[in-house]
Amino acid sequence: MEQAMLELTQKIDALTAQVAYLTEQAQAAERGRQERAELMEIINPIAKDAMRLASNELEDIQEYVELADLVRLVKKIVRHGPQFEMLVDQIDSVTDLIDVIGPIPRQGMDAATTLLSALEQKGYFTFARSATHIVDNIVTSFSEEDVNRLGDNVVLILNTVKDMTQPEIMTFVRNTLQVAEQEVDKPVNTSMWAILAQLRDPAVRRGLALTLRVLRVIGAQAK
Repeated sequence: MEQAMLELTQKIDALTAQVAYLTEQAQAAERGRQERAELMEIINPIAKDAMRLASNELEDIQEYVELADLVRLVKKIVRHGPQFEMLVDQIDSVTDLIDVIGPIPRQGMDAATTLLSALEQKGYFTFARSATHIVDNIVTSFSEEDVNRLGDNVVLILNTVKDMTQPEIMTFVRNTLQVAEQEVDKPVNTSMWAILAQLRDPAVRRGLALTLRVLRVIGAQAK
């Protein structure tokens, strides 16, 4: 008798536990249903607005887009969701990088602005504008044949310029021009006696001799 009562008690306990479990599951299901219902109450207005907005927008492009194309596009977007997520992550990384290096371009722009301002104050840009005018004059003054001849003789021209720009030659030319500028305004006696008197000056005789020597070289070249 006692054994039968014990078994009956165990069965009642097991049944009670099952009822409690089922009750808990039912309550959880009810809570889930209520949560879904609340979520739907929130989503429905948003979904309706989204559908209405989509319908209005699609009216403008319905002549160019077929429904099948739109569905295929949506499927492709869903199928490639991970790739889009990776792309967004990369965009975030690039944005972070831009935030880090952002001050560098600004510093470079500040330095460039300072440099350009200094060049403007020194007159580089004015010189460049004038040089452009000079180049325009050169281009319009020389024909293609002139340019070809210039190209054939550019080495000779550069060697001549190099020889003319030696320090001793440039010093000689500069001193000569300075003295000539001072002497040109002075009165000049062109009488024969005055010229003969100047020939007694060793510097004049040396200059005359050098001039005659140069004239001899010119005459030899002309022959």
